[in-house]
Amino acid sequence: MASSTGPADQSHLLRREFSLWSAFAFAFAFISPIVALYGIFGLALTAAGPSFWWGFLLVFAGQFLVALVFATLVSRWPLEGSIYQWSRRLLGTTYGWFAGWGYMWTLVIAMATVALGAAGFMANIVGIEDASGGTLALIAVVILLAGTGVNLVGRGALKVFMVGSIIAEVIGSIVLGTWLLLFHRQNSLSVLFEGGGADTDTLAYLTGPFMLAVAFIGWSFVGFESAGSIAEEVHEPRRDLPKAVLFSISFIFVVVAYSALAIILAIPDLGAVADGTVSDPVYDTLTTALGAGIAKPVELLFVIGFLASFLALQTSASRVIWAYARDGALPASATLVRLRGKARIPVTAILVTTVIGAGLFLLSIVAGDVYSLMVNFTAGGFYLAFLFPLIGFLVVLLRRGWTPGRFTLGRATVPVAVIAVVWAALQFLNIAWPRVAFDQRYLDWSVWIGVAVLGVLGAIVLASVRSKIVGTSVVDDMEARDELADDRAHAGE
Repeated sequence: MASSTGPADQSHLLRREFSLWSAFAFAFAFISPIVALYGIFGLALTAAGPSFWWGFLLVFAGQFLVALVFATLVSRWPLEGSIYQWSRRLLGTTYGWFAGWGYMWTLVIAMATVALGAAGFMANIVGIEDASGGTLALIAVVILLAGTGVNLVGRGALKVFMVGSIIAEVIGSIVLGTWLLLFHRQNSLSVLFEGGGADTDTLAYLTGPFMLAVAFIGWSFVGFESAGSIAEEVHEPRRDLPKAVLFSISFIFVVVAYSALAIILAIPDLGAVADGTVSDPVYDTLTTALGAGIAKPVELLFVIGFLASFLALQTSASRVIWAYARDGALPASATLVRLRGKARIPVTAILVTTVIGAGLFLLSIVAGDVYSLMVNFTAGGFYLAFLFPLIGFLVVLLRRGWTPGRFTLGRATVPVAVIAVVWAALQFLNIAWPRVAFDQRYLDWSVWIGVAVLGVLGAIVLASVRSKIVGTSVVDDMEARDELADDRAHAGE
């Protein structure tokens, strides 16, 4: 698409090299089942007991409604940058700019977090015990550089890694889960109705421990929107991207819920998990059931999952940055929008995410609490970013100004939009609620502090570039022509 320095210049066109399968694989890898499950399982189980499992159904139901709205939006506007693009076209430039600004920073911070998570497993695999924060940060930098290299090589390398990660993760999750259910089941299904303890009544449990578990589970069902972040690199996006959005969240739910059920029923001592004796119930259960020899292969699966998630996060973040730059909506847009090589990769935008990620690793060493504050912001950051297009869509519907794209919900559009907004708002508040969870009280306010800091910084940046931002019609028209040309080229193959 056109750069901000020359809206009519056709030299800034991304290559459409992704298929429906590639878009699905990308969204699936964004929050891989292994990352989604491992990242929240111990926290949710400790918070609410085995009955936290029902939270998967609740969060999936709410997020599927969000996915339906996003499928509708991406069908109408299959543009690079997803949430930024949709929000801008729904309620204007300022509204859309802040939507994308929050989403962009959430992606970059999450990218750094995932790299650090992978670093811990890498340290174990190579035999580094009790790795220091500096060692983990150094390994994370290596992962960051390796992932950046894959992204710079081109979409072919990215597709190969994504497909490979899906195969590894699905086999690992489904096969291990089935093996545990068939041969290592230690608990009955009745444990799924246990939680909160004998002294906690149902209402207190549902409004307390269970809602805390739901806040943790919320991390497991984001990333489906990322298929829209690569929209202009996908063949026939109006037809395929809604399918990719809906298929990815559905498949992730099936894999994560099934794996979680298998692990819960195979935990040898639920009491030890509840009292904190077992700090890592997933790893402990697998090694108890399958032997210590399974440790390395399992950790290798974890590394694959984390690396795939890292790549998808970096790609999404770089595409949002590029989309901003094309509109002239960031400082140095003329540089950020440039595409390199025959593959036409947004190299500068990718390198910006690399530099920011390295900075966050350094921050994790010299100011751990500040880094914790930023990491805690990410889960709430995703839901806050989701609220922008959801609210914008509902407002446009109520104003009777919506023109549907190829994918439509018909008469269900308004009810789905209303419930999706209510769900996302409640989940955001649930995640952002300043429960007492840290010794440093300000960390309990992480989401709100992050929102305030990014809001002030964003206002300054927006003021500096507002006069240079191009109109949406320029990009919309060029995208439509580009998509038409791609359709004709495919028809001639």
